[in-house]
This record gives sequence, structure tokens and C-alpha cells, in this order.
Amino acid sequence: MLEMRFKRFVQRQLLLVMTLFTLQQAQAAELLDQVVAVVNDDIVLQSELEERTALVQEQIEAQGAQAPAIDVLRQQVLERLIMDRIQLQIGDRQGIRVSDQELNAAMQRIADQNNMSLAQFREALIAEGRDYAQSREQIRQEILLSRVQQANVNRRINVSEQEIRNFLANNQASDKVEYLLSNILISIPQSASPELIKRAQDEADSLYQQLRDGADFQQLATANSDASNALQGGDLGWRARTELPTDIAGAIGSLQNGQVSAPVRTPAGFHILQLRDKRGEQETLVEQTKVRHILISPSEVRSESQTQQLAQELYNRLQNGESFDELARQYSDDPASGSQGGELGWTQAGQMVPEFEQVMDDTAAGSISQPFESRFGWHILQVEERRTQDFADEMRESTARNAIRKRKYNEELDNWLREIRAQAYIERKNLDDL
Repeated sequence: MLEMRFKRFVQRQLLLVMTLFTLQQAQAAELLDQVVAVVNDDIVLQSELEERTALVQEQIEAQGAQAPAIDVLRQQVLERLIMDRIQLQIGDRQGIRVSDQELNAAMQRIADQNNMSLAQFREALIAEGRDYAQSREQIRQEILLSRVQQANVNRRINVSEQEIRNFLANNQASDKVEYLLSNILISIPQSASPELIKRAQDEADSLYQQLRDGADFQQLATANSDASNALQGGDLGWRARTELPTDIAGAIGSLQNGQVSAPVRTPAGFHILQLRDKRGEQETLVEQTKVRHILISPSEVRSESQTQQLAQELYNRLQNGESFDELARQYSDDPASGSQGGELGWTQAGQMVPEFEQVMDDTAAGSISQPFESRFGWHILQVEERRTQDFADEMRESTARNAIRKRKYNEELDNWLREIRAQAYIERKNLDDL
């Protein structure tokens, strides 16, 4: 009896020790990875913040620039993670997805741009100490963020025929000059008080003076800009003058390469622009391809494998001499072109998804392509003929429409980002306490 009581006593003591050890492990894990921000019903962890900060710092230094102080950089990265969370939540509610096939195609394009095979690209990432699976998911997220922005901002934009006529009347050939720009934005909330506006202007004036005294633009943009491209050093890429808001276009007109503008007030806030380069008119002659296609898309009654199989069967029938026109009318899941025998008319670079354009460019005139996949499903295309076309009036109107849309898109993107942030529940932890 005493022996049995002793065994029970020992078992209880062991259980107590194990429980205490488990609690200590949980507490230690909590200390190692804390919540640094709450974003609606999601969180940002310290480990994610530190990992992204290290990656951004590495990218900045790889560009030959000096990264800002680590505490400043960490704050900027946290703000970016918060904005990413908000947009991803919106994308999830709207059902926006990036399939594995689309991600694989994107990875292949990145590998091609670096003159590598996909296997070589994977090995290069691993050699740099990066996890390949995490890199894939990061690229998936970047594609998803871009789609969420396009889906939500494009619906806010309308380009009227009157705007196109005004554009063509006020912009001549000299306005086709493009500028390589960087920017710093000190944002102003909607309905900001005079005190907030004055504070933002003082901050912009201070940054402008630092730049005039020789400060590095990229470093100041990374540390201080409220724009979504802050972590890219404020890089805006190449922009046509006609794509820029009037005030900003006027501010860069007299700049020489390397110079910066004084702060420019827009509805979004105060901008400081740096002109990095300039290039002249674009060619007005464009290579065009007349093409038609058959689209076979997966559905509730047709699986992915069945979709691919049907596309291959149709390709075999085409090779055996059956009519492309008739098969497109009978089988194509693109209602607009299917009813026209698959006709898409004359197309040019930028009008189709990348996978479609790549196959179209690689297919000889008069030939039919092998089945290939895009995010819409499986395609078979026939290149009917090619031509070099002078844009003339149609091109000028298309250029005007695109320029107006791009200008409005850039303005509306900033407005939309400010709106969704203001509507979100955000609780940021003081990083100094970590």
C-alpha cells in the first residue's frame, strides 16, 4: 500500500514538472515572437517584421545605396506590412486568387529575365540563403496585391471622349518625352486641419533642404516617404509627361537630370520629385498580329485535367484538317470571339496576357499553336497574318486614353490606399518596447 502511494506521489510530481516546463516553453516562445500590429482580424508578428526588414535592408544595400537607421527602416517596413494585410484581406473577400499555374509562369518569366532555367533560378535563391518556397509565396503575394489594386482602382476610373479630345488638342508630339522619376510624398489626410497641412509642408520643406545640401534622395525616400514605393527608394519608373498630374508635370519641366523639385502640393499631399533621366519620342509604327483562338476553361462539370485533354483533342482535330472557325464556334468558352469563329482581330503588344503574347509571337503566320495555359484556361491560337501599322489617329486616341487612365490610376491608387487604411482597425505596438 505504501509503495503504491509513493508511486502516485512520484507521478503527480512528474506531471507538475512537465506542466511547468510546457508553460515555460510557451512563455519563451511568446517572448521570442510578439505581435507588433493588429490589422482588423489579422496580426503582424515580430519575426515577420524582422525578416522583411533584413530583406529590404539587403536590397537597398545591393543597389549601392545607404539604408536609413534600422529603427526608421523598421517603422517603414511595418507600415508596408500593415497595408499589405489590409489589401490581402480585401482580395480574400473579393475572391481574388493567383493559381499555381500562374505563379509557375511568373517564376519562369523571372528566371528568363535573369537568363536562367527555373532550376538554376531556384539554386541561385538557395545559394543566397533564401527559402525557395517562401520566395514563391512572396511573389504570389506581390501578384495578388497588384490584382487587388487594379480591380479596386480601375472601377473608380472613367475616361470620357471629351477628355480624349481635350488631351489631343492640348498635347503635341513634344509631350511624348518620358521621364525617369523618383518621388517623396508627405501625405495629408482627407479634410486635414490647417495645423496638419502646415506640419506636412514643414516636413517637406525640411527634406527638400536636406536634398539641396547633398542628402541621398533614395535614402530619404525610404525613411520618410508615405508613398507606396517608399521601400523602393521612391522609384516611379518611366512616366510620360501626359501621365502626370498637371502640377507635377509643370514642376519637372525645367529640371535637369539629377535635380529635385521644390515640394509640390496635390490633393494627396506634398511631393518632391527627382528627375533621373529623360528620353524622346516613341516610334509610331507598331507590329500587329491578326489572331484567333479557342478557349477551353475549367468549370464545375469539367476538371483541370479534362480541360487540358479537350484542348489537346481539338488541337489534334485541327491538325487533321477540321475548320478552326467551326471548332471555335462549337467549343470556345470565350463568348465574344467564339461566336465569330475565334476572331480577335488585330492585336499588339500589351493587349493580351503575357502567356498568350509569348505564344502568339512564337507562332508563324498561317500556323496553329500547341495548346497552352493562361489564367483563363487552355488556348489554341491561329496566327492569320502580321503587319506593321502606322498608329495615326487610332494610335493617338489610344495613347491619349491610356495616358489619361494612367494619370488617374496613380492619383486614385493613393486615394484608395488612404481610404482603406482609414477604414481599417489598426493597433501598432511601440517598436521601442521590443
